[in-house]
Amino acid sequence: MRVGIEVGGTFTDLVAVDGTRVEVVKVPSTPASPDEGAFASLAAAGIDPAAVTDLVHGSTVATNAILERKGAAVAFVTTRGFRDILFFQRHGRRNIYDLRYAKPAPPLRRRDCFEVTERLDAAGAVVTPLDEAAVLADLVPALAAGGYGAVAICLLSAYAAPVHEARLRDLLAERLPGTRIACSHEIAREFREFERASTTVLSAYVQPVIDGYLDRFEATLAAAGFKGGFSVMQSNGGRLPAAAMRRNSITALFSGPAAGVVGAIRQAGRSDRRNLITFDMGGTSTDVCLVVDGEPSVAPETEVDGLPIRTPVLDIATVGAGGGSLVWIDDGGMLRVGPRSAGAVPGPACYGRGGTEPTVTDAHLVRGTIRPDAFLGGTMRLDPDAAHRAFEPIAGRLGLSVRDAAAAAIRLAVANIVRAIQLVSTQRGHDPRRYALLPFGGAGPLLAAEIAEELGITEVLVPPNPGVVSALGLLSADYVKVSGLTRRMPLSAEAPPVLADEFARFRAGAETEFRALGLGGGLDFDLTADMRFVGQAFEIPVAVDPSRLPGLRAADLAADFDAAHRRIYFHGGEPGRQVEIVGLRFGVRRRLDALPENRERPSRAATRDAITVWTPSGPVSARLVEAAAIRPGAPLDGSALVEGYSSTLWLPPGWRVVRDDAGNLLMTRIPA
Repeated sequence: MRVGIEVGGTFTDLVAVDGTRVEVVKVPSTPASPDEGAFASLAAAGIDPAAVTDLVHGSTVATNAILERKGAAVAFVTTRGFRDILFFQRHGRRNIYDLRYAKPAPPLRRRDCFEVTERLDAAGAVVTPLDEAAVLADLVPALAAGGYGAVAICLLSAYAAPVHEARLRDLLAERLPGTRIACSHEIAREFREFERASTTVLSAYVQPVIDGYLDRFEATLAAAGFKGGFSVMQSNGGRLPAAAMRRNSITALFSGPAAGVVGAIRQAGRSDRRNLITFDMGGTSTDVCLVVDGEPSVAPETEVDGLPIRTPVLDIATVGAGGGSLVWIDDGGMLRVGPRSAGAVPGPACYGRGGTEPTVTDAHLVRGTIRPDAFLGGTMRLDPDAAHRAFEPIAGRLGLSVRDAAAAAIRLAVANIVRAIQLVSTQRGHDPRRYALLPFGGAGPLLAAEIAEELGITEVLVPPNPGVVSALGLLSADYVKVSGLTRRMPLSAEAPPVLADEFARFRAGAETEFRALGLGGGLDFDLTADMRFVGQAFEIPVAVDPSRLPGLRAADLAADFDAAHRRIYFHGGEPGRQVEIVGLRFGVRRRLDALPENRERPSRAATRDAITVWTPSGPVSARLVEAAAIRPGAPLDGSALVEGYSSTLWLPPGWRVVRDDAGNLLMTRIPA
């Protein structure tokens, strides 16, 4: 039995695969102790952990530790003269007209920043040796007196050569037993010292939190007789065994959204759809991602709370427009949706758990696209009166009826999501009309048709059990590790042999590491060169096929760079201008076997012939249809409310849906 458990902001989702049987479960999350929600999902599914052979987990523990400032007490050690780098940051201002603008605050104080005497040049040659005597006499006592749970070491030129960082780590580890130590050359071996320092500090900051969480999780599993493999999802769309995550937990920041994209791609591939806009609307936010030819784009860097983190992540845009996003009126009298969320506690007003503020879920209940006795397949009863009461103050201030106020909130949520999709599509030269929209998450299919109409998209693909696609993605994810290395060199005849040598070095190390993790054999490798014209401030990624390395020429790299530059900037630069390689990125992947077909879980909700849905153009009579009852090849025309266990699909007038042989629901516009 293989099990994927994804802890979201409102619900914890489970997908279990046992042979050809697929089981799905959703239970409320427990924000104070996310692991409790995870084990509650196992109990709700009636799964004995001792019977599980492969457990994959994704959560927001690392992200929440940064956002809530609940990480470890961390010290920062750097080269003398660079103590304030975490506070100076970059000279840019995010809000240029904000007179009270303040740079994002790092998770430590200036008194927690320490210096050591040492210096390497940009090539890694020693300019000033590490002053070990001062480290032992001054730094070690200061760190011991500070009571730090973790130490982040980021020396100025450690990306070029780790000799001083490695020696400093050994000196501290010997004299500060039990203190977790993170080194920049092991976390992000790349230039740009602020981003590297920020990444290293944040990694050290969350590592004890992740270690404690994994310790509790593994102890509970062991007590229940679990003897299978335990893996954790990463932000790059791959997973790694929990043992490997303990060395660099910063890679698990956005595991939930990444898992959703992976699950969506795998499910869409069964319907031969490879160009997608995925749209994951959960309880607290909506995540969108552009997928071209079956591959999501990967960004080399991300941010949490305004702080840069240099680690590969799926290029996902997030907007605060989830089912639990609060609906409110700002100081100017304008209606707003998000980014604050009711979360799992207290949740939307209709949950009856103490929430009184209106949310998008309450708006759906008011307009009729969620039925109070059909939520979670009829296993959770919602309170429509509480939803109406929550919207009354907003309706009064806007001079609208409660139904009109709820409809306005939904239209605003649609507009927010459309803007997020435009960010990853039209603003990057991609026409969304050429892509299929793939909605998932508990609230995604409710808004899919309206979002598609706004963008001119004519095809919407809704997977089975859309509310648990992220948990399915955990099981679908391959084992992946990505490493980066700054290696500056002009693009000349000497460059290809350097690429081949560095790739061979990475490959040998990755094979050894994966064998130690029990993942040897059948590994795929990839290589990307970060390249730019000399004088440019930032580089662009250029994929290099490792099989071409033995005979690769500088002219081949130049042609690949020209093609990539034209694709992004629509021109190839000035003729004859010198090109340079700035860095290399290596990836290793252990692929998994395909999962069995994902079948729709039946709903236990009581059904009626028809209901009334309140749309912007007035009330509409809609049929009620159980999602599991839609058979392949039998079209259904709107208006209809298609109810499943994990999600509800709103099929407005003018739309048609049919289930294909892969189990996906294909929505298209009915020809006029």
